[in-house]
Amino acid sequence: MTEVIQDGKFVELTYQVSDRQSGQVLTGVEFPLGYVHGHNEILAPSVHHELAGRRAGDVIEVPLDGRRIFGARDESLVFTDRLDNVPPEYRQVGVSILMENDRGQTRSFVVTRVDDSTLTVDGNNPLCGREVVFRLEVLSVRDATDEELKAGGAIDAAPDVDPSRLRPI
Repeated sequence: MTEVIQDGKFVELTYQVSDRQSGQVLTGVEFPLGYVHGHNEILAPSVHHELAGRRAGDVIEVPLDGRRIFGARDESLVFTDRLDNVPPEYRQVGVSILMENDRGQTRSFVVTRVDDSTLTVDGNNPLCGREVVFRLEVLSVRDATDEELKAGGAIDAAPDVDPSRLRPI
């Protein structure tokens, strides 16, 4: 009998987040992500709730309203500047730039557009203002070790899963 996900279990999974309307994949993890269920909420609480009672091999889809979690898009966090004002290492779509405001607060911005003369960055969370679907595949479930319980997650970087079980999701 295989273990079920419940508090105190070490879980490894992969996931993919897609825009519910367009189906576009927004983000995901391909390398197994490990956590201790009930001790380390690494995903939205509703996702953790849906994972409870699942087993290795289960694949589930959880719809989420990104507006409730991250809020509405804030267009004041989108900036366009002349390309010659931007260092060359930031002139590529997808590059993350950490910026600081005049109060010393930092925020991560992502380059979303580059053309011949301008560059645009966006400081909104990519999931805000969207309805999304988390597609998760549970790879392994087992009792967490004492060290994992204290840390809330994996102690070593090596996944605790048979590589033959890994497949694209």
